Amino acid sequence: MKNKILIAVFSVVLSFTLASCTSESKKTTLTLGHTLDTRHVVHLAMEFMAKRLTHYSNGKMEIVIYPGGQLGSEREMIELLQIGSLAMTKVSASPLEGFVPEMQVFSIPYLMRDRDHFWKVLNSDIGQGLLNQVETVRLKGMGYYDAGSRSFYTTNSPINTPEDLIGQKIRVLNSPTAVATVQALGGAATPIAWGELYAALQQGVVDGAENNPPSYYLSRHYEIAKYYSLDEHTFVPDIILASLAVWNSLTPEEQTWLSSAMADSIVYQKSLWQTASDEALEAVKKAGTTVIYPDKQSFQDKVVDFHASFANSPVAKQITKIKEM
Repeated sequence: MKNKILIAVFSVVLSFTLASCTSESKKTTLTLGHTLDTRHVVHLAMEFMAKRLTHYSNGKMEIVIYPGGQLGSEREMIELLQIGSLAMTKVSASPLEGFVPEMQVFSIPYLMRDRDHFWKVLNSDIGQGLLNQVETVRLKGMGYYDAGSRSFYTTNSPINTPEDLIGQKIRVLNSPTAVATVQALGGAATPIAWGELYAALQQGVVDGAENNPPSYYLSRHYEIAKYYSLDEHTFVPDIILASLAVWNSLTPEEQTWLSSAMADSIVYQKSLWQTASDEALEAVKKAGTTVIYPDKQSFQDKVVDFHASFANSPVAKQITKIKEM
């Protein structure tokens, strides 16, 4: 039933897009779907991108945004991009691992030392190469957004050390590396769609999850999972993707307008992120969340063997270069 509803929605969206492109006004309308709350800074950055695109194109192009998972899960929207039924989406880099295995580098714990190192990697040949590599699976990587660091939050007891994760069912992104990370730290990893996580926490399907402060706050997961341990095990970027088929259908001028709008939104989103993260932490503290600042070294020591397991993997050279940056 859900798939039938989604197909119906996409048919309407696609028809709307095609009609807009062939109307007398010659306006090109791009549909963009994502799973986040409209108060999230990533959504605000996408709204900013839409405004900049209207500006650059002098009203000849527009982006219509469908937030909150209206058009499906991240994986479903990626698949719709591949067949050209959706123009753009925002996804975490982790689910892309199922399409481009090299994306797993972002989900390796404690590979990124801090936010500055993270952005250095994104702006390097490694980061840009990964962005370009999605074209092999009929996607167009438009750019990276800051998604901060991911930390654990739990319902019943705090996470002070990796040993506290033993026996805990932790929701993770749909990524083999994310699953392996939680397992390496002692927890039981459980991939669950973002839109289903609140209920899963409430019903005890999982004991916790991991995400950045704005997502933890805006999802209201703090209402149930009242322990937030800032172990900051990964820095996984958000990525704006376009359908390669839709991108190739644009004129060179339209591609330039869209790329310029994307570049502006990256700068805008990056400027908002740290403030949003700090405000989210203050808000959850006021709401009664216990925020823990654990000794990260014990977590880092726990994943040494996990790092070594990538020695003969396709990302071995990337890992070495990232550590040397």
